[in-house]
Amino acid sequence: MTFNKEKYPTLALAETPESLRLLPKESLPELCSELRSYLLNAVSQSSGHFASGLGVIELTLALHYVYKTPFDHLIWDVGHQAYPHKILTGRRDKIDRIRQKNGLHPFPSREESDYDVLSVGHSSTSISAGLGLAVAAEREGLDRKIICVIGDGAITAGMAFEAMNHAGEIHSDMLVILNDNDMSISENVGGLNNRFAQLLSGSFYTRLREKGKKAFSVAPPIKAILKRTEEHLKGMVVPGTLFEELGFNYIGPIDGHNIYTLIHMLENMRHLKGPQLLHVVTKKGKGYTPAEKDPIAWHAVPRFDPMSGTLPKIVDSIPTYSNIFGDWLCDTAATDPRLMAITPAMREGSGMVRFSREYPKQYFDVAIAEQHAVTFAAGLAIGGYKPVVAIYSTFLQRAYDQLIHDVAIQNLPVLFAIDRAGLVGADGQTHQGAFDLSFMRCIPNMVIMAPSDENECRQMLHTGYLHPGPSAVRYPRGQGTGVALQPLFPLTIGKSEIKIQGEKIAILCFGTLLSVAREVAIHLNATLVDMRFIKPLDTELILSMALNHSLLVTIEENVIKGGAGSAVSECLMSYKKTVMLLNIGLPDQFIPQGEQNEMRSAYGLDSRGIQKQIKAYCESEM
Repeated sequence: MTFNKEKYPTLALAETPESLRLLPKESLPELCSELRSYLLNAVSQSSGHFASGLGVIELTLALHYVYKTPFDHLIWDVGHQAYPHKILTGRRDKIDRIRQKNGLHPFPSREESDYDVLSVGHSSTSISAGLGLAVAAEREGLDRKIICVIGDGAITAGMAFEAMNHAGEIHSDMLVILNDNDMSISENVGGLNNRFAQLLSGSFYTRLREKGKKAFSVAPPIKAILKRTEEHLKGMVVPGTLFEELGFNYIGPIDGHNIYTLIHMLENMRHLKGPQLLHVVTKKGKGYTPAEKDPIAWHAVPRFDPMSGTLPKIVDSIPTYSNIFGDWLCDTAATDPRLMAITPAMREGSGMVRFSREYPKQYFDVAIAEQHAVTFAAGLAIGGYKPVVAIYSTFLQRAYDQLIHDVAIQNLPVLFAIDRAGLVGADGQTHQGAFDLSFMRCIPNMVIMAPSDENECRQMLHTGYLHPGPSAVRYPRGQGTGVALQPLFPLTIGKSEIKIQGEKIAILCFGTLLSVAREVAIHLNATLVDMRFIKPLDTELILSMALNHSLLVTIEENVIKGGAGSAVSECLMSYKKTVMLLNIGLPDQFIPQGEQNEMRSAYGLDSRGIQKQIKAYCESEM
């Protein structure tokens, strides 16, 4: 995308934070307007995360204007909102390639820029990393400032509170900015509240506060009175008691769209000692009315026409796997009031909107708290209910101990509906569901299933729901294959299904690459098996295939190491069966962003790539 200096004259002068800091304050409102317009035009042409970035335009400018980045460390939690940050840190002309193969990383990335201090993608890590950086700076004697920007959603996770509790204990210098884009406290924002916040962050109040505490530290009754007085003073204007109890000096809330207020506040707080928390209220989608009205729909967008104010409608009769799960959930709840559906803040992405409306008493959104979601499910199971945890593959990684300790050891009937398994696409390394088969397969008591199409997905969800122990169904992001849905019936656990009978080569497919594997099997006159179960394996069939074929090929959209193919290898070794075995899957590396089919082709998981790997393997064994 060619940058138009005439259309964005002020933004043209702010190519880096160094050049931004040379601009007079009077020019910043115009710069905010141009940056907001540029972001709108760029994302409408490229697709990507949108509403979050619009909401932090002023905050981003203020932070880079006041702090000497990259020497001062600015950390964005999750990173959905970091597009304006990327534009202002030398990546303006590349923003139209964000989330695309060989383009800008979808989130802050240390490999991409010195201004990206922490590589992120999942929430609630900023304060922990920021505290580590603050301690490191103190030990090195660097007068470096550490700023963490975290949203009101991300701060609900336990990790954020663990970090704040630690920061309050060791009293390191750092600033946490709570970017609150929820409307629940909007009435607190205004001129009066901004003025009180400025007073509370000013040098006079700070000196009075610190000297008063030192002077009366030897007199407990007087110290208690001072503390209560301070709490009453702050209680008149701010809801910061919780953060104060964690050891943070709380300031706010302030208007996050007033560039002058933000700069004044940050300049005041830049020199404060100890852990500080600034509560900033913003509006997600600010400046673009459609995104303001529906920030969820405009969170991540495809290419769209900014003039129309509408997102393109996808007209397709083939449902997504998320839709299939959501419909199955509703169908099952209609006949079983014991079903309890749990999600860690992924209602829309997991296809649970309809269920949340039709069965609100059986629906639990626990916010961004994956560990709690799993152990909460364990408690429900012990209480006699049937919990279903809807969770993305990479988010389940965050609750691994709970999966083992609280569910599997106790052999509880918890069903994990694992969405976004395999190659996810544009969100890149942090979101590729490449490891779930490997990290679940080693857990005793687990039943693990991978459907080949949406009908099989429904049957597996039904099977897992009826199973008396822990089970998991992992399915990909995106649409199904268009097959007809059949009435629900339980599958025989651990049994696969032969789809094509061939000769010499047997292809054992785990999951939705079956349609691709079918093309390969037909071309090579190979046997094709829909394996269905990763655990328990269909040992009898595997041994039969080894007896009647000269080459077994396993296919999975998971890392090869420790995955389904490894399970087949272990099976053959345990029975002392010698046969050529080729494992096809993802390599031992983190997979970057790119469209799903584009990345499958790049990593040899399309029909051409699979045939090429089989041919190369056969030639090497001759």
